[in-house]
Amino acid sequence: MSTHGPMPRSAWIFPALSVLLFAGATALGYSFAPSAAGLAFAAVLLVILFGTVFAAVHHAEVIAERIGEPYGTLLLTLAVTIIEVALIATIMLGEKAVTTLARDTVFAVVMIVCNGLVGICILAGGLRYREQDVQVTGSNLYLSVLVVLATITLIMPNYTLTTPGPVYSASQLGFVSTVTILLYGVFLYIQTVRHRNYFVSEAAGAVDDGTHRSNRMMWLSAGLLLVSLLAVVLLAKKFSQVVDVGAALIGAPPAFAGILVALLILLPESVAAVAAARKNDLQKSINLALGSSLATIGLTIPAVAVAAYALDKQLVLGLPAHDMVLLGLTFIVAMLTLGTGRTNILFGLVHLVVFAVFLFLVFVP
Repeated sequence: MSTHGPMPRSAWIFPALSVLLFAGATALGYSFAPSAAGLAFAAVLLVILFGTVFAAVHHAEVIAERIGEPYGTLLLTLAVTIIEVALIATIMLGEKAVTTLARDTVFAVVMIVCNGLVGICILAGGLRYREQDVQVTGSNLYLSVLVVLATITLIMPNYTLTTPGPVYSASQLGFVSTVTILLYGVFLYIQTVRHRNYFVSEAAGAVDDGTHRSNRMMWLSAGLLLVSLLAVVLLAKKFSQVVDVGAALIGAPPAFAGILVALLILLPESVAAVAAARKNDLQKSINLALGSSLATIGLTIPAVAVAAYALDKQLVLGLPAHDMVLLGLTFIVAMLTLGTGRTNILFGLVHLVVFAVFLFLVFVP
């Protein structure tokens, strides 16, 4: 959805359909079951849910454009985080508790973004322009923060001594959540205020098309954003039922649910990232891609940790050994790809190969 021009119909139709679907399913007391009617309900639910996520991101972008930085970035990040936390918490703390869902979702986001999305963007841009430039300093800042956050949340729980296994104690989880939010907050300050030039492509530059949003449009988007977020939160329970039954029917591994949640969250920004790469603005693609990973770890993990602590649920964060290897490989490849400031199709293909290995090992560990 474009943030310029008249509001697209889908920006208000999907939120309205979400509310109607939830109201109808609640009034009828419908519970998803594997049948012809159930499959039809699942298809409708997924289409409406994806459309509503797109609508929420669109309205957040409209408001962000109007209020400027750094508040625009914070609003967009907060909107996506609310959706992600709602989906994770609903599935993780539901009838069939999935204590590893937060870990699986965060890991899936990092792998999808840093390998799948980055690979597609570099490949698409390279096929069209042969080579593309990125800001080395900005990319290094992204990766340095991402490496630290991923290590303390996904690897360190395997090696602490206070509690056995891949979990943090309550005090450790509180400390890690605090420093995670602190580090992410400082990064946002650097990105949006102190060193904004590190994250802007010199080739693309700043473009002003003369379009300015009216206050009326901003307030309309604000109202529809609240409706969209509420609709996603309300439908999260129905989505969790579809995921549980669907995974059981096809014999999918537990990590499959995390991949579905990650894909749902990342789809709107992924479309925008690929479009930017095709317009020769790879820096914007990197900002959207790596920014999604940082927001997922920096905000989602602390929020889910609070929910798990309040409801006295265990939160498993430590990755298995083969996933830690893939995570380390991903960061090494990303540093090599973005470290020179110039990319080509081979870099994109390398990232896509790592992503293919990740997907394959989910189903054939």
